[in-house]
Amino acid sequence: MSVMAQDFAEGQIWQYKTRPEETDSRLYIVKVDSWPNGEKIFHIYVDKLKIKNPMLAGGIQTELPHAPVSEKTLKLSVTRFQKKTTELPNITEGYDIWKEEYDKGGAGVFTISVSEIITLIEGVVSSHERPRS
Repeated sequence: MSVMAQDFAEGQIWQYKTRPEETDSRLYIVKVDSWPNGEKIFHIYVDKLKIKNPMLAGGIQTELPHAPVSEKTLKLSVTRFQKKTTELPNITEGYDIWKEEYDKGGAGVFTISVSEIITLIEGVVSSHERPRS
C-alpha cells in the first residue's frame, strides 16, 4: 500500500525510516484525535527500540510508549504499511498525561520524523543519572 494513497487510521502498523540499529522497529497508530481546525493528531507507540536510558535496569529502553505526532510526521517517516490490528498497545498513561497538559496549553504535537523524535528522547533520558539505591 502506497504511503500517498493511504489514510492514516487507528489500528495500523507501519514500517518507518528507523535509526540504523533499530531496523525491526514498527510504528503503531493507536489513537487519532482532531484539532479544532480539523487537522488530526496521531498517537503512536513504537517498539523494538534501543534507546540508551540509564534510569532503566539494563540501560536500554525498548519502546516509545506514547508520542503525539502530526500527519506531516507520519508522511516524513512511514515507508510501508504492514497490517491493521485490533490488538493495540496500551498508551493510556502517556496519553492521559499529554491530554491534561495539551488542554492547558502546555503540550503540543511532534512535527519532526519519528527517528528524530526517538533521538531527541534518547538525548533527554540519557542525560539523567541512574538513581542510586
